[in-house]
Amino acid sequence: MSEQEHKQVPAPLAGEKPASAAPRDTDPPEDARALVVDDDPGVCRSVGHVLTRRGFEIVTAADGEAAVAALARGPFDVVVSDINMPGMDGIALLRAVRERDADLPVILITGEPSLDTAMRAVEHGAYQYVPKPFDTEKLARTASEAARLCRLARLKREALGVTGGNSAGAGDRTGLEAGFERALRGLWMAYQPVVRVQDRTVFGYEALMRSSEPMLPHPGAVLDAAERLGRLVELGRLTRWLAVEPMLPEPGRGALFVNLHPRDLHDPELAAEGTPLAAMAARVVLEITERAELGSVEEIRGTVARLREQGFRIAIDDLGAGYAGLTSFAVLRPEIVKIDMSLVRGVDSDPVKQKIIRSMTRMCHEMGMLVVCEGIETPAERDALAELGSDLMQGFLFARPCRPFPEVSW
Repeated sequence: MSEQEHKQVPAPLAGEKPASAAPRDTDPPEDARALVVDDDPGVCRSVGHVLTRRGFEIVTAADGEAAVAALARGPFDVVVSDINMPGMDGIALLRAVRERDADLPVILITGEPSLDTAMRAVEHGAYQYVPKPFDTEKLARTASEAARLCRLARLKREALGVTGGNSAGAGDRTGLEAGFERALRGLWMAYQPVVRVQDRTVFGYEALMRSSEPMLPHPGAVLDAAERLGRLVELGRLTRWLAVEPMLPEPGRGALFVNLHPRDLHDPELAAEGTPLAAMAARVVLEITERAELGSVEEIRGTVARLREQGFRIAIDDLGAGYAGLTSFAVLRPEIVKIDMSLVRGVDSDPVKQKIIRSMTRMCHEMGMLVVCEGIETPAERDALAELGSDLMQGFLFARPCRPFPEVSW
């Protein structure tokens, strides 16, 4: 049976308020659409009738494949589906929904309820699990509530997009997994130059992860998803490979700054012989953020020593914005230190920031470390940081991150 659209709302049942009355808490949002999926035409009609009387516009589908086709023509505010269907069953449909939409709630119904089925439904992110025969009023309330939450979730995601917040926490695990898979497929690297203060030449480029996945729109969201899913190692390997690819054949581009999560230091493939990264080790600066704890000190010391033997240099990133204390310096003994943009912004007019950066720079120089100030956006910041002793600089003032390789302006 092909999908069918029901756009006319029947007359209210006895005791129900007319459509012109003020909406109740149990009513769906205005113009809400529900996709009803069941291989039994009678059940499809019954569920559709219940939801139509509540105020939904209904589309029905006889199986999972037809439902996926309907989703492509969406949008919908809720899906109500049977679990046991030939071909693509309700759980498989739920996975397909999450591939397309992290926020769309799915209510699964079944005539053969069992603990195992219920657990599978919840595990894959079903909004509600409803056994047959179902209470029509309860089903209608559940669908209305789900539709309202769907609208709210989409508004929150829209707000996060405007404010630049992290949307990775939205949606269930299945939705997050689907979004993360799409992010991996669409991952690419932007490059931003690191320039020498002394002669205004390019010292090298930092490779910055970028995602084309709307659910995970910035590096922090991708990293958060990878951490929650236990896939940091996989993400690290992919980003390192992507970072090296355009730089390897161009030795004249200078150093390559590659960002590492501290857990990447435990990956045996980080500097394995035969990898592209190992092939250009003498040009690679491994940036390790101060925003995450290092873990086992002795193990890290051994790893860092082996990396140095291969020719890699180590940088501490986000100095001034991460964990306090001396652990990272004592363990990593970096050749390069990057002062976080939170200290850099407005430094030209902030005596406190000037004092901190001057002291940090002097101490780093005494230990033989180069200092990079990042996040520079104005000539006034640039000039103040040059006066404070910065060796290298990075920021929008010189070039915005883009595909290889941006032109530099001073």
